Amino acid sequence: MIKKTLKALALALGFIVCFSASSPEPDLRRIADAPFQRGEVGSYRVFYDSWLTAGITAGVGTISILDEKEKINGRETYHIKVEARSVGMFNWFFKVRDIYESWVDTEAIMPWKFYRYQHEGGYKREETIEINQYEQWAQSERKKVKTPPYIQDIVSGFYYMRTLDFSHVQPEQVFPIDFILDDSVYHSRVIYQGKEIVETRMGRFRCLKFKPMVAQGEVFDEPYPMTLWVTDDRNHVPVLGKSAVIVGSIKIELTDIKGLKYPMEAKLD
Repeated sequence: MIKKTLKALALALGFIVCFSASSPEPDLRRIADAPFQRGEVGSYRVFYDSWLTAGITAGVGTISILDEKEKINGRETYHIKVEARSVGMFNWFFKVRDIYESWVDTEAIMPWKFYRYQHEGGYKREETIEINQYEQWAQSERKKVKTPPYIQDIVSGFYYMRTLDFSHVQPEQVFPIDFILDDSVYHSRVIYQGKEIVETRMGRFRCLKFKPMVAQGEVFDEPYPMTLWVTDDRNHVPVLGKSAVIVGSIKIELTDIKGLKYPMEAKLD
């Protein structure tokens, strides 16, 4: 009887040890009811103003959540793709062909992988970053860096911001966000500036207004050069962006949107 009891106890202990060894990953956050879905596609037009030009279309772009379902580390992801290209005369003196892709966890809204291909004038760069959210590191072809919990990339960070509830937020409230770029971790902030009605070629929209902090350098000479307006409804779709650059200013405007999860209630006409 004692022998059988000891054997049963040993089997039970072995089961507990094996179960624990097979589940080492910590629990990740769960963001319920994200305001986007696979199949959402937004089209945008980029205008450029300077002392030589006024309102000339410089480029076009799309932001898409692809229909395909992909798993990374056993977890489902949204495959988000951003494409931008210059048009017309801008191809002559500053050709742009950019692609950014992010594989974003569907529950935690954080990236597992990031890819970018940049061709801007004479500058070209291509890289893939693998991101381990469990062990908190990110690795490119050149370097491995330690990251804070729930690190974002420049694509996934925006989709995470879309999940936030701004219904009780006061103007000037700050939202911190960490993201990985160029093998470095950046600690950024987004300032909420209230509500406005914005007029575009698609019509008039009730919007939430934000100022995101960017990295200063060859393009931006101040930390908050950009203003972004997103729809004041459950979608939080970007409608308009304006930014001062070192030479002139640019404006990014929504021209078409398909596959929204919710009705576009922010549109006024």
